[in-house]
Amino acid sequence: MIDQRLLNLQLSIWREICRHPDLQAAVERIASVVSGHLPLDVLLVQRVDMARSQLGTIAASVSGSVPRPASRRAVSSAEELSSLLAWCRQGQVTHIRADEDSPQRKILVPVEVEGEIIAGPIYDAGEGAALLLLNARPPKTYRAEHVDIVRVLLEPVAVALVNDDRLRGLEQSRESADADRHSLLSKLGRKAIGEQIIGAETGLRATMERVELVSRSDVPVLILGETGSGKEVIARAVHTGSSRSSGPFLRVNCGAMPPELIDSELFGHERGSFTGAVGLRKGWFERADGGTLFLDEVGELPPAAQVRLLRILQDGTFERVGGQQQLRVDVRVIAATNQDLQSMSADGRFRSDLWYRLSVFPIYLPALRERPEDMQELANHFAMRAARRFGLPPLIPSVDDIDLLLTYHWPGNIRELAAVIDRAALLGNGGHLEVKKALGVTEDTAGPLNSGRPPVAPRPRGRITPLDAVVRNHIEQALEATLGCVEGPRGAARLLEVNPHTLRSRMRKLGIDWRRFRAFDS
Repeated sequence: MIDQRLLNLQLSIWREICRHPDLQAAVERIASVVSGHLPLDVLLVQRVDMARSQLGTIAASVSGSVPRPASRRAVSSAEELSSLLAWCRQGQVTHIRADEDSPQRKILVPVEVEGEIIAGPIYDAGEGAALLLLNARPPKTYRAEHVDIVRVLLEPVAVALVNDDRLRGLEQSRESADADRHSLLSKLGRKAIGEQIIGAETGLRATMERVELVSRSDVPVLILGETGSGKEVIARAVHTGSSRSSGPFLRVNCGAMPPELIDSELFGHERGSFTGAVGLRKGWFERADGGTLFLDEVGELPPAAQVRLLRILQDGTFERVGGQQQLRVDVRVIAATNQDLQSMSADGRFRSDLWYRLSVFPIYLPALRERPEDMQELANHFAMRAARRFGLPPLIPSVDDIDLLLTYHWPGNIRELAAVIDRAALLGNGGHLEVKKALGVTEDTAGPLNSGRPPVAPRPRGRITPLDAVVRNHIEQALEATLGCVEGPRGAARLLEVNPHTLRSRMRKLGIDWRRFRAFDS
């Protein structure tokens, strides 16, 4: 029966452990408390390293005048190691006197430690063990009541050790996650996850305004744009700005899935539903529950998969392949395509009812050639990314480089620009960017090779764009953002802060037809 004095001591020890989750800090506080109840010069927490046959000190409190024991010492034989583990499993606190010459002293006590020892096992995980060791230097000695005090220390110190192991494991996981995050950001050429999208205030301004509008709702979104124009970046921006931002964001390339496996990939399958279905598998929709599913190249879906996709968009329900249970998920769908789905639905290659469902709120992503004002910033961004990736000195494209980049048609858009800048950095070998060679420009060519179109003449430096062209572009951006709506609270006039009649007059003068910007133009 533990008396009240020992219970009070144990309570004090538990309090210190709760206040100091770090094992070393906890051991120092425990030593301070315990030293008022028994003689104490050294307090060690030691663990057996099974792989190296060593006994290592993982936390210690040593008085100022006492030499600090070695952090690691070898267990000299397999027999001694076996004896040490057997002693830990017995769970007995051992008092070893100063003049005692026993196998236990040889195994448990470091040679640097003089005087009396009280040792007790505090941890046994089956694969290893740890022990608590208290030392009193001569002429101090231990008595029987001191052994009782050490017994009440064992459980709190064992918990402190387990907690310390868990904290270290969490810290390692955090460091690993940080390393993965930095690696991913480096590959993406970004410094932070929330870094602003290049061109958000210039060439992508109208696009980003629509992203902001639709992010607040939960309707399906259809992103329209050429290959390599950055549709996934826009999809992630919609997800990040939504109430689902803490949920998963999963991307599925509909064009990369074999037709016979599309249903299984999207909706999952039950065990035994087909050859090779050895277990239950959750599909992309189940895995995206509570978040966003980005269906890239949605125009590649075969008719059967289109039917099932339409159903889940309508009521959120589906069945796994081979299953009979109706399942329900809460998933926002963002689709993307570089195809003309409206024309495909008109000639029967894409279901018209699915087209209407997906295109509730279309977002048009302009091609790179339609964003000349963003070329400088994009090229700088990819040049700095290339320098980090390839270990090269940081370089940015010259004015001549940018003029040359502006002459190219960019059929591969942003993705192609990134590849060209990477190639230019490698060809320049850290001294400069070889943009000409990267684009295939030679002395015999007037412009970049393989442009897909005749080269566009570079704009003369210092040339001023005519005012009518600037106004026309600005009005068209507003109409694009409002789907051709001129009047009303969500109309272009309100966006431009002008009278609707004034806007219509200016549109007639500039030859702007609002019907071109309607989502469903018959």
